[in-house]
Amino acid sequence: MSPASPPPAVPAPASAVSVVGIGADGWAGLPETARAVLLDAEVLIGGERQLGLLPPECAGRRVAWPSPLRPAVRGLLAAHAGSRTAVLASGDPMFYGIGRALTEELGAGALRVLPHPSSVSYACARLGWPVEDTGTVTLVGRPTARLAAALHDGRRLLVLSADAATPAAVAALLRDHGFGTSRMRVLEQLGGPAEDCLDGTADTWEHPPGDPLNVIAVECRSDPGTLRLGTVPGLPDEAYEHDGQLTKRHVRAATLAVLAPAPGELLWDVGGGSGSIAAEWMRAHPSCRAVTVERDPVRAARITRNADRLGVPGLRVVTGRAPEALAGLPMPDAVFIGGGLTAPGLLDACWDALPPGGRLVANTVTLESEALLADRYRRLGGELVRLAVAQAVPVGGFTGWRQAMPVTQWSVRKPAPEPTDAGPEGSPGLSPAPATTHAPGDDR
Repeated sequence: MSPASPPPAVPAPASAVSVVGIGADGWAGLPETARAVLLDAEVLIGGERQLGLLPPECAGRRVAWPSPLRPAVRGLLAAHAGSRTAVLASGDPMFYGIGRALTEELGAGALRVLPHPSSVSYACARLGWPVEDTGTVTLVGRPTARLAAALHDGRRLLVLSADAATPAAVAALLRDHGFGTSRMRVLEQLGGPAEDCLDGTADTWEHPPGDPLNVIAVECRSDPGTLRLGTVPGLPDEAYEHDGQLTKRHVRAATLAVLAPAPGELLWDVGGGSGSIAAEWMRAHPSCRAVTVERDPVRAARITRNADRLGVPGLRVVTGRAPEALAGLPMPDAVFIGGGLTAPGLLDACWDALPPGGRLVANTVTLESEALLADRYRRLGGELVRLAVAQAVPVGGFTGWRQAMPVTQWSVRKPAPEPTDAGPEGSPGLSPAPATTHAPGDDR
């Protein structure tokens, strides 16, 4: 019995833009399919380095990407509409490459993507690291501080460099975060004839800047005494710079559990304090986003420092008084109110901003705010809980419990509007409670 023939390739539309991945080995490393596309192209678009890898036989007009690249993508391609266009990309175009921008601008149906092995694939092959067990952090066009969120003792990481200066910056960050004994290997020109590897540790890294085309392999090793930062909410309070305005560790863990961050979601952290809720929301997944609103400029600056330290420099800090400072912010998937509950209109503004299915969580330690939350619980349902934490402390020659101020927490999910609801749209006081809510007085 003869082996089954492979299924025919799905042809791309005649007007499709071809996106061809190319490695450091240039033309020699391309398969015949990719070579044929580049030889046939009337327009060749790419970076200066990538275009320089093509032989003279590729006679199409060569166009280098301008800087900044993203705003120019649609216009540049539109200028060559109707021409057979090929875009060059480093390695796999869909792995932190130009393929994402092209797909978002043109749609997947308008592209024909021919990938090349990525630098991560090459690096793992050289190091003997399983790709699926290796973390990847890109610093191309992103702050070095992003790496901090990925540091865990014993973890293997590949860092995609922005340029020749990135390895030294990574070594400095590792030292600053208590990972100076981590082994670093800088893999240059992977797959090309000039491939090279520099070896060392972060605390002794003295190699001068080398080739700008490099990937950094890090074997994370924490120094003795380094504060352990886990992957789940509830980081040690010592991880934060604060002035006392901090949602403490155990309450923070319970709060994040109710907020339930999911990939790609956006949080409003209102009354940011030290930014701990927003920071740990963003640490839940690299695609999680957050905006924290803090009226005190000193605290707002402190939130920014905490975000950088914990590896979430993308945290947006808005300095202003809520609810006025909420105007114009993107729609949140969840809102946390950690301060200012009694400010007129704040709770209503946060509730109105949520889409159906959005979550709201509010914490307080004062009787005045607690009364407000109890009223909303009666009207909207959800869950109202009291969180109490006690810590063992010395009492003379013995040990006793010291009770922290109890925290009242209200959490609720916004229901979808009902067609029969004749009340004013978005009115928080008239929204029906979910049928599953255990409301006060319910004796089930």
